[in-house]
Amino acid sequence: MHHEVAAYVLGVLDEEEHEAFERHLESCPDCQEQLVELNEVPELLDGLKHSPTASEDSH
Repeated sequence: MHHEVAAYVLGVLDEEEHEAFERHLESCPDCQEQLVELNEVPELLDGLKHSPTASEDSH
């Protein structure tokens, strides 16, 4: 896995890196597939952060 896929999904690339990765993404089926697989990660992490279980664990 290219580490840029995860960084891209999480939105931590700077503008130059973001643009470079998007250019790479156009011609890399492996990264395209990984992007689809990881695309739900930020939403899942956000859901975990706001779940009642997460609140109980922090006390």
